[in-house]
Amino acid sequence: MQFETRGAGVPFHPRRFPFFYGWIILGLSSLGMLMSIPGQTMGVSVFTDHLMVALDLSRVNLSLAYLLGTVGSALLLAQAGKLLDRIGARLMGTAVVLLLGLTLFGVAGIDGIRAVFARVLPSGSAAITGFLLISGSFFFMRFLGQGLLTLISRNMAMKWFDRRRGFANAVIGIVVSFGFSAAPMLLHTLIEGFGWRGAMRVMGAVLLFGFSGLFVLFARDNPFICGLQPDGDQAPTEEEEKTARLSRTGPDYTLTEAKRTLTFWVYAMTLVLFSLIITAVTFHIISIFDEAGMGPEKAVSIFLPAAAISLVFNVGASWASDRLPLKIFLFIQLAGLLIELVAVAFLNDGFFFILMIVGHGISGGIMNLLSTVVWPRIFGIKHLGSISGFAMGMNVAGSAVGPYLFSLYLSRFGSYANICWILGFIGLVIVVLAIIARPPVKS
Repeated sequence: MQFETRGAGVPFHPRRFPFFYGWIILGLSSLGMLMSIPGQTMGVSVFTDHLMVALDLSRVNLSLAYLLGTVGSALLLAQAGKLLDRIGARLMGTAVVLLLGLTLFGVAGIDGIRAVFARVLPSGSAAITGFLLISGSFFFMRFLGQGLLTLISRNMAMKWFDRRRGFANAVIGIVVSFGFSAAPMLLHTLIEGFGWRGAMRVMGAVLLFGFSGLFVLFARDNPFICGLQPDGDQAPTEEEEKTARLSRTGPDYTLTEAKRTLTFWVYAMTLVLFSLIITAVTFHIISIFDEAGMGPEKAVSIFLPAAAISLVFNVGASWASDRLPLKIFLFIQLAGLLIELVAVAFLNDGFFFILMIVGHGISGGIMNLLSTVVWPRIFGIKHLGSISGFAMGMNVAGSAVGPYLFSLYLSRFGSYANICWILGFIGLVIVVLAIIARPPVKS
């Protein structure tokens, strides 16, 4: 963790507030998660058909560009996390918000940019140029939005809370749940009012001229650089530091040290498995239900009840995580994933339909907790950016591979069942490893 104090009091010092400044950080972090929507799948998906027409690309080629951009962003997140540890959330977050805003303005004019290149490149290269431009655009949208802005927002909030870290995570989870659910409809309304290019520019302007200002004014990486303590507590005594606080914030591990522990890989691979399965199931949801003899209306009907279950589990688990061992929630997450895999393999309009909703909801609700609270609880906050950035890079890669893996098995075997059994076996292996794994003890 950086302990520099210069700049912490500009333009105002958090110590002057009559209440704990962490609540402002929590609000800013929640808003940051919402501002990442242009780089999230549900944000991009609203624009895919418009981009296909503008660039004269097939759905397959646009999907491939999205895959390349997503994987490329995943490869850099660990290094970006290390940079976050060095320069802090305020400087890096402001830069990321500005760059994401500029990226959206670039995407709004991407067909015009392609036309400029077409004038100087050989004829017939327009399709390749368009593919390369949108691949690069997807890289920046995913890297800056889904990757860095999410990483910065989550980590900043987790550093300001210790005993109430689970509660803080629950607040973010509620905001994200409602915000992400409403995003496609709101973006569709923007497109109807301003056109897809105008909608992109509106989002870019909000980031460039709105949220960037809020971030540079209010963001502070952690309470220590402001002379404050997590949760608004008084500075702990030496004995309190050894007992109470360290039970919720672990000793500081470097990324290299964390990767040497079985515990790190158990949690990281659980999150990768979640990203792979949930993204693949969501991406192929119509096809999965078609294979089971049910229509698209039935397919999309799972998401609303699953979101309600997810919200309940997210809030409940986040609250309970301040009081219970995190491994309990790891097993609940894996149980939810295994339930969903079984439901997909045996899907019908009855018991397994309900089971799919339950599994989808449980795993989605616990995921937010594991991806946020685990790393500071077990591995400390000094190198939180590099550790969580590496884990997030793995998750993003899993989300990119999942849809392709499911489609590959469908084309080879004519069913999704085989890939469900393979992933279910991997899930059971992780369960065994989780039972074996012991909390790391730093010497």
